[in-house]
Amino acid sequence: MMGWLFQAMTELSSRKWISKLTGRFAQSKASRGWIPRFANMYNIQVDEAEKPLHEYSTLNEFFTRRLKPGSRVIHEETTALVSPVDALITGAGPIKSGTIVNVKGQDYTIEELLNRSPRADHYLDGYYIVLYLSPTDYHRIHTPVDGRIVEREHVLGKVYPVNDFGLRRMRRVLSRNERLITYIKHAGGETAVVKVGAMNVSSIRYCEPIHDNVKKGEELAYFEFGSTVVLLTEDDTFVPRQDLALGLKVRMGEKLGDISGLR
Repeated sequence: MMGWLFQAMTELSSRKWISKLTGRFAQSKASRGWIPRFANMYNIQVDEAEKPLHEYSTLNEFFTRRLKPGSRVIHEETTALVSPVDALITGAGPIKSGTIVNVKGQDYTIEELLNRSPRADHYLDGYYIVLYLSPTDYHRIHTPVDGRIVEREHVLGKVYPVNDFGLRRMRRVLSRNERLITYIKHAGGETAVVKVGAMNVSSIRYCEPIHDNVKKGEELAYFEFGSTVVLLTEDDTFVPRQDLALGLKVRMGEKLGDISGLR
């Protein structure tokens, strides 16, 4: 009974206008006083932030903060595919005939996730990694591999929560929520970075200036509040590191595995 009630309440609260109201407050000067409380509540490592807390003028500015130089190490091996974010791995494995199997008890098709893009055919037997960002995490998204951005797509959608409850209780959240999809062509094939919006996320934004040729570890985009990134690699191009598994906490720049064909 309680599960049904929470699901119904989530359905009702997952409207974009509610997310916009939340975002508007977070971008207002009135939110500034919440920054220390927010940082304390979520045990955020404020010593890593680019600036001291009192220099952030809004909660949103703090949430989308950059880090001090050197706070993250980008794995230097040419073949390495690195994590684009600080996150918890909540799904990982081979894509089976176009289907991502059993992410919190639900299956997803690549066709749905990529909004029926013709590029979906590249990933039917590839590899997927689901990376969940909690409010505690650093929320800028970086490029996982050297290459060239060949396409960007903004998919409108809902703003359901992408936490454990949302992924288990709501129907196919990852392919119903708003998404910003970036396709990166590299020497070993192609990789898709699918940025999934969530409840109380006012937007997903690309970092400026926007350019097509990218280097591993460069800023790509950022979330305005917690969300999820789904990383997809093209068929037969990726070998995961041996300990890659559900529940593994990774940091931006950390090696996730190797792209075959890169030298």
